[in-house]
Amino acid sequence: MLSDEEAAVLAAIDEAEVARTLLELIAIPSVTGSPAESEIQHHLAGRLRASGLDVDLWSMDLPALLADPGFPGSEAPRDEAWGLVGQTQDGGDGPTFVVQGHVDVVPPGDLAAWEGDPFVPRVTGDLVHGRGACDMKAGLAAELAVLAALRDSGVRLRGRVAAHFVVGEEDGGLGAFGTLRRGYGGDVCVIAEPTAGSLITANAGALTFRLTVNGKAAHASSRYEGVSALDAYVPLHQALARLEAERNREPHPLMAAYPVPYALSVGILRSGDWSSSVPDLLVAEGRLGVRLGEDPAAARAEFERCVARVCALDPWLREHPVAVSWPGGQFASGRLPAGHPLPDAVRAAHADAVGGPALPERGAPYGSDLRLYAGAGIPALQYGPGDIGVAHSPREHVAVREVVDVARVLAVTVLRTVGTK
Repeated sequence: MLSDEEAAVLAAIDEAEVARTLLELIAIPSVTGSPAESEIQHHLAGRLRASGLDVDLWSMDLPALLADPGFPGSEAPRDEAWGLVGQTQDGGDGPTFVVQGHVDVVPPGDLAAWEGDPFVPRVTGDLVHGRGACDMKAGLAAELAVLAALRDSGVRLRGRVAAHFVVGEEDGGLGAFGTLRRGYGGDVCVIAEPTAGSLITANAGALTFRLTVNGKAAHASSRYEGVSALDAYVPLHQALARLEAERNREPHPLMAAYPVPYALSVGILRSGDWSSSVPDLLVAEGRLGVRLGEDPAAARAEFERCVARVCALDPWLREHPVAVSWPGGQFASGRLPAGHPLPDAVRAAHADAVGGPALPERGAPYGSDLRLYAGAGIPALQYGPGDIGVAHSPREHVAVREVVDVARVLAVTVLRTVGTK
């Protein structure tokens, strides 16, 4: 089922080089907002030039992007951000196929939980362990392998392949937003996020919220003279659990496999500054899941109504209402248009280049850059090596064989989409 051009490109995918690339990328500690996030962009620019692509590496205008009404939010402080786009030089009247990936990773957390340094990749058999191994240095390695194979095979494309490598995905999508605002686009886009052998064609959204609860300070020995902000928060926490249950009734079929498709979670609680004082302030920060197709403004309004109801029923909170704000990442939901041919194209490429069971289609309960491309009118899906279940954890790993398989599938999908001369 493979054409001569497809067979030539697949033959040019070097498994050993894929593994070396993955190790090289993991070793760059590109934590969101850190200087290494910029370092890896410059490193990847060199890789794209070596594959014969026209490269645009630019310093993003952060003040202008932050002031844009459509800015998707951010959490990590940063002094700079670099955009990176590489495009194949050949191509004429054919479509543009975008391969996209984020270069940033989350912090490693408790170093004692890791076996060794999280940024010194560890290899056990076919598995590579380390921060970013699957989320998503493996996807970047697969995309780089495709671009190198296109160069080495000598295949001439009718259309064009564009690589969008972006910063800041983990805290809102700054890099993708800035890339799209610079005018880059495409006819279709595959984001090589870890999907564990599935096609992700829809993402739920996620909104970061902050609750500020006031109390009244007093000495702990006479706590009855004060009002604990922690105690005042408890009924609010219970109400948020009920709101989560309400928002997860009858989820969209693409999300129905998840126990909680649209999770509402409090991740940070800060209260008190002295053990023998009644705390007079509590700040809670968390994440509100956004349903497929839901306007984020509607989700925020429902959340704020829930908080207002709790305050109205509580004597203390009625006089000292909880303040709600929305800092950090603001991920809308996103979806590939129903009936779009891209999933079938990837499935057919998978059958011919790798074989095995057909790739199932599902949604994902987390936000990603997919929604920014979908919002810009660029049909996008996620398909990449690794399992999101081990991402953001000390167990993060990926199989090299899976990276190579994804590269093979992407290569064939690209050729069949953009065409050859």
